[in-house]
Amino acid sequence: MKKCTIGGQAVMEGVMMKSPEGYGLAVRKSDGSIVTEYHKNKKTRKKGSFATWPVVRGVFTFADALVSGIRITTRSAELLGEEFEEEPSRFEKWLAEKLGKSVMDIALVIAVILAIGLSVLLFFVLPSTIVHFFGLDGGLLKSLAEGVVRLVIFLGYLLAISRLKTIRRVFAYHGAEHKTIACYEAEDELTPENAMKYTRLHPRCGTNFMFLVMAISILFFACVPGPEVFGLAATGGFDLLYRIGTRLLLIPLVAGLSYEVLRGAAASDNVFSRIVRAPGLALQRLTTVEPDAEMCEVAIAAFALALGPPEAGEKSEE
Repeated sequence: MKKCTIGGQAVMEGVMMKSPEGYGLAVRKSDGSIVTEYHKNKKTRKKGSFATWPVVRGVFTFADALVSGIRITTRSAELLGEEFEEEPSRFEKWLAEKLGKSVMDIALVIAVILAIGLSVLLFFVLPSTIVHFFGLDGGLLKSLAEGVVRLVIFLGYLLAISRLKTIRRVFAYHGAEHKTIACYEAEDELTPENAMKYTRLHPRCGTNFMFLVMAISILFFACVPGPEVFGLAATGGFDLLYRIGTRLLLIPLVAGLSYEVLRGAAASDNVFSRIVRAPGLALQRLTTVEPDAEMCEVAIAAFALALGPPEAGEKSEE
């Protein structure tokens, strides 16, 4: 199997494929044509730098994926011809002026903050709060119960959004992205017909990462000592605040550990790796939908750009 360093993301009516050098974006417009563009990465991390250390690199990779994901999704809508006519708020204009940034950059930062905030509230604060009001005894039991509630919320969220028509089309492009990469890794000719033969499930998918974060957090937070270990009262609202606070502080570490586990599981095909990958691959049956050949054609166009960017007329990422 051919080694592939390219990963991707489904966007509105299209796919983004990213290599270490840059990323290609391909979107199918309403007239049936495919519009593409290439963005070269301006910032690269030097080998051996802090951002490339094990565990730490997972945190930086996750942050980069979140920021670029929102930026690229917005760009795909622009390529489709959808205009965002909402007037920037006074706060956005004021902040852009004070920081010397564009209103678009400020809006992006606000969107990222809101996305992180909502995720933290939904998947960490809410489970801790629910378990607290059940009055369970014992830190280990509470941590395990939190993990179960967190997984239930996560699965319920995926089930809910997978029923939306617009999201299902994005999930179909997600499937096309995986099929294209699988076709390349199998050293088969990259054509829509060939890509359609391959699985829509992939071990390096972000869905696997999200599941690992949920699963590892159960084991990790179960090992975090309660407030009583430090001589603090473990009753009432303080216990809840302590549990939420430790979760928020340790989320980056959990994400970094999950990234390393995912890298290891994706790089090997031994029994342990297959066991680690299995739940995430099963979950991809929710986050991917079987695409058609036209969707694979779009994914291949994006992959070709990431694999061999144009020498002239390329756009640089700002």
